[in-house]
Amino acid sequence: MFKRLLPDQIVNTVFDIDIDELRKKGIRGIITDLDNTLVSAKTPLATPELAQWLDTVKDLGFKVVILSNNNETRVGKFAEPLGIPFIPMARKPGGAAFRRALAIMDLPADDAVVVGDQMMTDVLGGRRAGLHTILVTPIALGEEGWATRINRRIEKVALRSLRKQGLWPVKPNEPDKGGR
Repeated sequence: MFKRLLPDQIVNTVFDIDIDELRKKGIRGIITDLDNTLVSAKTPLATPELAQWLDTVKDLGFKVVILSNNNETRVGKFAEPLGIPFIPMARKPGGAAFRRALAIMDLPADDAVVVGDQMMTDVLGGRRAGLHTILVTPIALGEEGWATRINRRIEKVALRSLRKQGLWPVKPNEPDKGGR
């Protein structure tokens, strides 16, 4: 039942994504969530470290689109200084915004990944759109809105079920996503 919530990869932060491996697999685009994926929900702008990472990714030829369920003011203030296209009010996990992000990058789903911190929105939406999904550990859980807090509760139930089925093993250096 919860298998659609399984990400293809799990990393602690975006900085742990193996960009060279993505390039070897023919990936040329990154669709990324904003809040608790790139920065905390209360951090208005990219950190210097994140700005450098995004510059490096773009310099390597990757196209990047920020796809967020947050409002245009929040997402625009973050993305515009970085020169990154964005889609606010995305209504993830619905597929329309993922298709729009792919159209902005002019890429098929096979050539892109989606990066996010939520199984219920980012992973489910990405899988439904045929994208490779990368789940990151949320940056700051205490800063989330009510809808995200509800999603986190559903994720806990899903994780218990996936673990019972042996589909979500906890590796020694992997964060325990069940503690959300």
